[in-house]
Amino acid sequence: MTETLLNLAFALAAGLIVGMERGWQERSASEGSRVAGIRTFGLIGLMGGLWEILGSGENSILFGLAYLAFALVMVIAHFAESRVSHDFGITTVVAAMITFLLGALSVRGERVIAAVGAVVVAALLNLKPVLHRYLERIEAAEIQAALKLLLISVVVLPILPRKGYGPWSALNPYEIWWIVVLIAALSFAAYVAVKVAGPERGILLTGLLGGLVSSTGVAIQLSRLSRNVSQKGLPAAGILVASAIMFLRILLIVTIINRDLAAVLWLPCLAMAVPLFLAALLFGRDKSGVPPDSFKLRNPVEIGQAIQFGIVLTGILLVSKAMQQWWGSTGLYLVAAAAGTADVDAITISLSRTVQGESAWQPVSQAVMLAAMTNTLTKGVLCTVIGGKKLGFKILLPVALALLSGGLVLWLL
Repeated sequence: MTETLLNLAFALAAGLIVGMERGWQERSASEGSRVAGIRTFGLIGLMGGLWEILGSGENSILFGLAYLAFALVMVIAHFAESRVSHDFGITTVVAAMITFLLGALSVRGERVIAAVGAVVVAALLNLKPVLHRYLERIEAAEIQAALKLLLISVVVLPILPRKGYGPWSALNPYEIWWIVVLIAALSFAAYVAVKVAGPERGILLTGLLGGLVSSTGVAIQLSRLSRNVSQKGLPAAGILVASAIMFLRILLIVTIINRDLAAVLWLPCLAMAVPLFLAALLFGRDKSGVPPDSFKLRNPVEIGQAIQFGIVLTGILLVSKAMQQWWGSTGLYLVAAAAGTADVDAITISLSRTVQGESAWQPVSQAVMLAAMTNTLTKGVLCTVIGGKKLGFKILLPVALALLSGGLVLWLL
């Protein structure tokens, strides 16, 4: 008896949580003009719990009939209200139907699920203006990118074989494509964050988020924009932040793929990121640089780009495995240095997947950091060529300090 009463109390509480939000949203409406307020939602949750009790066991069909009857009542009430208010949205009706089910879940013993569901429903209902404002910033290209991401992850990924092919069985189609999806998802999440936050938030924030998408892309674009201003401090700060974030991105990727290797890499990665962050904070005090609303990132999710990255990753997997087999650590360093000039993700992923045994951690960690160092130095040179010597000086000096710091830590380890 006590357990049943407690479950019913949870059912009532779930309804009150949702009803509180609905009642507040419609607080200006006159009494009796709303389909459901805080009291009604509380009773709906309680009713769902009671019908779960009555419809348990052999009478399970009763619950389904009760739910259909309740849905019909809500639809009729909404139709009557909409004829007066001319508001045809069915959000409150759907929320009421979910609340009925949350009450039933509470009585079934799933109190945590019911409580979490009630909070999530109330939060979604309350976030309407925020979500609509964010949607206004999203363009058709972003929607298409999200669908493409779902296509390559939900549709393509599950059908790929999960076994190794080729020399040394190094090519596993499922694992390779899973990594492609991972990189695309991380990049797209950061891209959406930039769109949601808005470039008007500042170059530093945009560089911070843009570095998760493509630190090289941020560096090239800000270098081009810096040519139109006399003071290079702010664009230099954005470039340095994006470059520093690359090391945190490396740590995140390696942690997902190989936590043991991440435990070795975190200190040299931080040793390189900290000087870049400090220099960015110093240069970021100059507010006379590039107008932040002139900064735009390219959408990172394209099927062609995903396939291209998959091909590059496959090639690097084969080459790095071959060089490791033939030339040992020297082969890894050569591949890492060459790959780092263009892209650090593919070589990082390749080395994270192939490392086996504690004895291999040191050469692999050094190869990953060599690729990151090469990539950082390449960005510094690109900034100098594109943005000029004045910008290049502000970038290359912190980069040199970062390379020295990271190299020292690697040598000590």
